[in-house]
Amino acid sequence: MNEDKPDSLRAAALFYHEHPKPGKLEIRATKPLANGRDLSRAYSPGVAEACLEIKETPADAARYTARGNLVAVVTNGSAVLGLGNIGALASKPVMEGKAVLFKKFANIDCFDIELDESDPEKLADIVCALEPTFGAINLEDIKAPDCFIVERLCRERMSIPVFHDDQHGTAIVVGAAATNALKVVNKAFGDIKVVSTGGGAAGIACLNMLLKLGVKRENVYLCDLEGLVYEGREAQMTPQKAEFAQGSVPAALGDVIEGADLFLGLSGPGVLTQAMVRKMAAKPIIFALANPTPEILPDLVREVAPDAVIATGRSDFPNQVNNVLCFPFIFRGALDVGATEINDEMQLACIDGIAAMARATTSAEAAAIYRGEQLTFGRDYLIPKPFDPRLMGVVASAVAKAAMDSGVATRPMRDLAAYKAKLNQSVFRSALIMRPVFEAAATTSRRIVFAEGEDERVLRAAQAMLEETTDKPILIGRPEVIEARVERAGLDIRPTRDFELVNPENDPRYRDYWGTYHEVMQRRGVTPDLARAIMRTNTTAIGAVMVHRAEADSLICGTFGQYLWHLNYVQQLLGTGTLHPVGALSLMILEDGPLFIADTHVHAHPTPLQIAETVIATARHVRRFGVEPKIALCSGSQFGNLDSDSGQRMRDALILLDDRGLDFEYEGEMHIDSALDPDLRERIFPNSRLEGAANALVFSNTDAAGAARNILKMKAGGLEVGPVLMGMGNRAHIVTPAITARGLLNMSALAGTPVGLYG
Repeated sequence: MNEDKPDSLRAAALFYHEHPKPGKLEIRATKPLANGRDLSRAYSPGVAEACLEIKETPADAARYTARGNLVAVVTNGSAVLGLGNIGALASKPVMEGKAVLFKKFANIDCFDIELDESDPEKLADIVCALEPTFGAINLEDIKAPDCFIVERLCRERMSIPVFHDDQHGTAIVVGAAATNALKVVNKAFGDIKVVSTGGGAAGIACLNMLLKLGVKRENVYLCDLEGLVYEGREAQMTPQKAEFAQGSVPAALGDVIEGADLFLGLSGPGVLTQAMVRKMAAKPIIFALANPTPEILPDLVREVAPDAVIATGRSDFPNQVNNVLCFPFIFRGALDVGATEINDEMQLACIDGIAAMARATTSAEAAAIYRGEQLTFGRDYLIPKPFDPRLMGVVASAVAKAAMDSGVATRPMRDLAAYKAKLNQSVFRSALIMRPVFEAAATTSRRIVFAEGEDERVLRAAQAMLEETTDKPILIGRPEVIEARVERAGLDIRPTRDFELVNPENDPRYRDYWGTYHEVMQRRGVTPDLARAIMRTNTTAIGAVMVHRAEADSLICGTFGQYLWHLNYVQQLLGTGTLHPVGALSLMILEDGPLFIADTHVHAHPTPLQIAETVIATARHVRRFGVEPKIALCSGSQFGNLDSDSGQRMRDALILLDDRGLDFEYEGEMHIDSALDPDLRERIFPNSRLEGAANALVFSNTDAAGAARNILKMKAGGLEVGPVLMGMGNRAHIVTPAITARGLLNMSALAGTPVGLYG
């Protein structure tokens, strides 16, 4: 494969589509097929059982096949966005791309189907014949008015959802953006005048949606290349356009734009001029959605209407109207309740969900992806960003509820809250395994102090703590910096009102804090002057002093700096005869389940006693996540086959563990592959006390543990929770600079467990 970097957008796009294998999709099996037993279940004779069940109860196809999560993306390539009628074959890269978006954003499997058929009725016949294969149909890039015919016939004849995304997907996102734009300018749907250009499928669908939202038909003016659509006009007319006819005399766009509150453009470049914008009402809303060049560029609008609210179809301007905000999630909700159609109620629920999300605080995950962009509700942020992971839970659950309420769900759900939680677990990978931790933390309210309170990740974690937990954040940082960053990030939280603030430059407790630090450290070379200096500059030491003085219950630090540097101050102030750092435990969430790794940071070359303590603490913490520990002591030696330093220390640790009479499974010393592959371990050491695959690996040095942790993160897509500092009675946790805001929220939940339950 040619690894040379393409030097143009065209070359880069072609390279992307060709390498490492052609196209953007492949098919993978979801069941094992490794032996004759698997084959007899997957195919003959076992497959007959599933066939007979479906023959008896057709709805069981959703139980025994992929149909309930399978969508067909169907086109004839007659109206591909920006490319026109390029034909079925040439449209295939676009349809593959659509299928990839379904999978990426909503975990829906797709087949792209490109049909060489231009007759709309015959095209509808073919699509209808596909019903046994699919749970839903997404029509795409079919020219108007043929698309109206195909959709109508399919909806009439099929008992599964049929959705023309170019029409209804666009209309839904426009509806959400318009809902919020009107809130910004303080206007109502029932009062506004709408002028639209473009009488194609998307334009007509958007106007129909605006009517459903409350716009009055007499206040809608539709223009196309022939000018205003009016009664009696014959040129370039369709029945769909005729429904929006205004008056009986010809008029141009410039004539009807006077006093318009909303311009909706789904036509072509340069259609709207600055002179026309000047004629519009105060605080005009301009949706110039033509791609790739809008009807008017936002900069030109701003020159003549600084108070305008503007949206385009492009990602390089604010407020991109992008169908990906809608179609994956409306299908997700429809499929999950077995909807027979996607009706008006479901579409309106989708609009409400999308619009409400933009008005809420932006998620930390979206903020990280769109770093540098202002994601605060207002003129330049009317709708959420496509990579906001909350879309799945919010929109799909709203659609599912609407399907049930409107009577089109064949598999209604009893517990929508549980369904929404399940959706969130599919996008927030740590949600499921963290549930027992959050539940334990909810039994009390603890004060968690964050040493690096000025970090945006910490601010977002604090916001999430207040929304999702009963714990109380305390932030160390300069008030003016924190207030500016909270404002810039669009967060709702404010110092003193929502969280306690410790200002290292000027805090009334300064004298008490440096005095406490000096008292603890005076016989370890710390003078009063040094204590004062540390309490002005070292936020980790300040946080540790607060926990020492019982002004906070737990400290979280380490978003920047070196782990052992932070550990030094934690140990100085919070270590006792019974509390001392045992090891650092990292939970790696992998595709096939969780894997715990220790010691990733604390002891470079632990002694046998330290290894034994790490194993015991690991078991204790693994149980916090609702997982029964199966711990492997990992080394370069395997069951005594090498007389190496690490092997000997692990064997000595095993003796210490055996003397304790412990109530969990552990075994060692062994290689990682033997720990994770029980069949291999059985061949090498058939008398192993460990059953099944290990779920926790304890290493003989931090280099090996850290390497395993980082390889799993970077090459296996592992999501880290932690590291958890074991042995300190939950009084402090030291994270790493790579941690995310959600990672900090997870750590706050771990820290939020009452002191004494976990060490």
